[in-house]
Amino acid sequence: MPDNMSMIEPQVEILLEAAGSKFRLVQLGSKRARQINAYFGQLGEGLGSSVPPQVTSTARKPLSIAFEEISAAKIVPIERDFAAEELAEAQAAADAAAMAAELAGSDDAS
Repeated sequence: MPDNMSMIEPQVEILLEAAGSKFRLVQLGSKRARQINAYFGQLGEGLGSSVPPQVTSTARKPLSIAFEEISAAKIVPIERDFAAEELAEAQAAADAAAMAAELAGSDDAS
């Protein structure tokens, strides 16, 4: 039996490589597991608002299915660009102030 055999499938190393960090792996896996759990919980209701599992799996637990999806690159983390978000918020505030000033100016002219 090889030394690198593991009972955990997919292997943690592969999951960490896909997620980028332990924290992101936990966050990504738990969020997706909650979504999968919600999907299975509403199956009989016909609502259809949750995304079904993206891989064929023999696992029964939502977290195991989520990890298999991460390993298969069906679920990927998205990097947020906080600097761009701040810039967009500042631009929106400036546009709103300019619009308010323009409206105030047009009310005074009337």
